[in-house]
Amino acid sequence: MLAMSSTYHRLHISIVALAAALAGALSFGAAAATAANLVIEGAGDGHGVGMSQEGAYGYALHGASYEQILAHYYTGTALGQAPAGTQVRVLIGKSVQAVPLETYVEGVVSAEVPASWPLAVLEAQAVASRTYALTAHAGGARFDVYSDTRSQVYRGVAAHTPQTDAAVAATAGQIVTYAGRPAITYFFASSGGYTEDVGNVWAGGEAQPWLQGVLDPYDQGPLHRWKLTLSFSSAGSRLRGLVRGSFQGIEVLRRGVSPRIVSAYVLGSGGRTLVSGAQLGAALGLYATWAYFSVQSGQSVRREPDLSGAPTPAPLAPAPAAAAPSAGPEGGLPAPPSAGPPTGGVVAQ
Repeated sequence: MLAMSSTYHRLHISIVALAAALAGALSFGAAAATAANLVIEGAGDGHGVGMSQEGAYGYALHGASYEQILAHYYTGTALGQAPAGTQVRVLIGKSVQAVPLETYVEGVVSAEVPASWPLAVLEAQAVASRTYALTAHAGGARFDVYSDTRSQVYRGVAAHTPQTDAAVAATAGQIVTYAGRPAITYFFASSGGYTEDVGNVWAGGEAQPWLQGVLDPYDQGPLHRWKLTLSFSSAGSRLRGLVRGSFQGIEVLRRGVSPRIVSAYVLGSGGRTLVSGAQLGAALGLYATWAYFSVQSGQSVRREPDLSGAPTPAPLAPAPAAAAPSAGPEGGLPAPPSAGPPTGGVVAQ
């Protein structure tokens, strides 16, 4: 009895000690997960479809005209004329204001790009904004465009400057056309080096031949390359509604040509949730969906799973400084410093 009692006592202590050790290990694991960070390395600012404003700025510095800039970003397009007497119905507050097309464009250009930028950029923006106003039907029968970033920013007379008014006048009535019809002209801030096919960006978005991803070698905006670090708890909070259980990471499934994320899984302790790149970017508050994910725990950094087949991220060469124009493709555009799709790389900061 004493021996059995003694054996039981020793066994009981061992079990208690083991349980305590396991509990400690689990607590440490939970603490480690809580302390982990989601590191996001990305490129560009905006949806990535159509004309990159920073890229257009770079092309203008290299001597490209507005016609060449538009032809580069809107593949296979030409310039046409808007119908005479066209008006744009702008939703301002809760009412719709009908504005002559040219007056509307004068109220947009400096609200979208700095008036101090080269004339070719202002002219390209004027044509793109004019075309967008004709092709956007944000409010159906009620109105054509919002006065904010849901369409394009319209500030009325407050946006008039001598430079932008001159650009509007120089391109009066000109619109972008494809196969003889007005072609919707999406634009955004910065591409990161490559734009994206429209069908890869918005769920249910129709592929359009003039909205294809193209090399953007002179894009060098402030968000050309960026890096964000979020704690796992913060990332999980931002992804609330998309996470099953506690947040455990991101698994990318498919990327576009740029290579922005097309689809991914949000991984949770209770399972995984399929999301589009646009959903993921909006939930996490990313500048763009050209993003790669890593998990940092202490000094250890582990790349998150990526099934897209995109090359392992590597630094992209920065766009070269402005130089004298040189002959090149796209109807005389300056030759880009390199050809082919990007490697999908980002520069660690």
